[in-house]
Amino acid sequence: MSQKFVIGVDFGTDSVRSVIVNAYNGDEVASSVFQYPRWKEGLYCNPSKNQFRQHPLDYVEGLEATIKDCVNKAGKEISSNIVAISVDTTGSTPVAVDETGTPLALLPDFESNPNAMFVLWKDHTATAEAGEINEQAKKFDINYLQYVGGIYSSEWFWAKLLHVLRVDESVRNACYSWVEHCDWIPFLLTGGTDIFQMKRGVCSAGHKALWAEDYGGLPPNDFFSSIDPLLNNFTSRLFTKTYTADKPAGNLSAEWAEKLGLSTNVVTGIGAFDAHMGAVGGQIEPYHLSKVMGTSTCDMLVAPAGEVKDILVNGICGQVPGSVIPGMMGMEAGQSAFGDTYAWFKNLLSWPLLNLISESSFIDSETADKLIAEVTAKIITRLSDEAQKLPLSENDELSVDWLNGRRTPDANQLLKAAVTGLSLATDAPRFFKALVEGTCFGAKAIVDRFNEQGVKVKGLIGIGGVPRKSPYIMQTMADVMNMPIKIHRSEQTCATGAAMFAATAAGLYDKVEEAMNAMGRGFDKEYFPDKEKAAIYAKRYLKYLELGRFIEQQTIENIAK
Repeated sequence: MSQKFVIGVDFGTDSVRSVIVNAYNGDEVASSVFQYPRWKEGLYCNPSKNQFRQHPLDYVEGLEATIKDCVNKAGKEISSNIVAISVDTTGSTPVAVDETGTPLALLPDFESNPNAMFVLWKDHTATAEAGEINEQAKKFDINYLQYVGGIYSSEWFWAKLLHVLRVDESVRNACYSWVEHCDWIPFLLTGGTDIFQMKRGVCSAGHKALWAEDYGGLPPNDFFSSIDPLLNNFTSRLFTKTYTADKPAGNLSAEWAEKLGLSTNVVTGIGAFDAHMGAVGGQIEPYHLSKVMGTSTCDMLVAPAGEVKDILVNGICGQVPGSVIPGMMGMEAGQSAFGDTYAWFKNLLSWPLLNLISESSFIDSETADKLIAEVTAKIITRLSDEAQKLPLSENDELSVDWLNGRRTPDANQLLKAAVTGLSLATDAPRFFKALVEGTCFGAKAIVDRFNEQGVKVKGLIGIGGVPRKSPYIMQTMADVMNMPIKIHRSEQTCATGAAMFAATAAGLYDKVEEAMNAMGRGFDKEYFPDKEKAAIYAKRYLKYLELGRFIEQQTIENIAK
């Protein structure tokens, strides 16, 4: 067989998905999904405290299960021609490790300790630490936050590290280094046993850990030690060099090759975040905002480095050369809650079903379970159908989309959502319509920030589950943005993007752009704005901004009390 195949692995919030892809034409040969069992049970999480932790065993078991399943489905002829594996993960999702690079939760003394587990991207327990980092940064002549939009987030590397070190003495004493999920998986697959041999990706390092070429690596020790002595000399246990995701991390170790039924000749690529690889899988174009829309959104924009090298966009999640496509500036923004907003409303409406139907004396438990499953599966679809029938006016119910804080522009995880204009006429479809519009207004605020600061957004690309499943939401997005949005054909853009990087790391392509062009699946839908609705939304957007300013001011005043 002359064809070569690659594996892309996408670690999402709830599950991991692996795909085997033809490296020359992008055809998907096999795919497999694994739901994280501990996460599904809600273990190690406390939503009331914004604590969301994931056990490394969920990742390890899912990695092995999905790849083995794909290999079995593909058959021996194809699996013997697999040449590379690359992975993407959520982020910033770091973990405390020992000197061997082993996450502490994989050690017997820490196996049930949430602070020894991966701190998921949406964990906001480190808001105080993020605030301290932002305040301390003002005292230095060099602005060490300039390449992450000027504001450090509680969702990121250093804030989470400082929080864990402060609250857990046992983890503090055992923690030798701090590692992103996307860097640990390639290290695991290649059999790494020395933390200093781990190859860190420029994607995670630049966007979340303050690494920059201008600093010669990470900011100096006195920046971190001045925030808290617990961080004194911690950079000496981290890294100075970083790698783009088109480079190999090494070859599959003998142990993992045997587990997966593959060869030790299989190249393992440098890891990166899901949205960054997803943007490549979704065939990102310069100055087009690639919107990975799932539980949250990650918005990626690439531009030739020479054209934007002197521009610093305030309030985004960073701009890092090579973080998406080597040779181009990668810029990241996003919303802390997108699909999560709709899931929250669905759960709210489902409360009677989940808590009362099972108590009914009219139906048996099996029928009750089937009824609950049937109804809950239809809620969002039916709400969308009804919401799009509603007339649109300037003074409809209005929402601000900060149910999980604000990621960009201008990160502030302390902010809360709001809905105004409620009356006795407000029913579920009207409320849902307001929520959808609010998430789209939040997306427009990001586009406006890029445009205002000299990086002109020329188009929108929608990728992920929401764009493919929700025509109403995508049409509203086009109307609010007053800009077309085209939807990528692939349902697995993140895993496909990882596969494209795998093919490049294996040397099948000189540049990831070549892999993207050869393996890309193209677009199958485009939504165009309704000019009449766009004019109304332009007025409603101003009200959204006004309401947002009010909420922010109230939050500031409440904190000061």
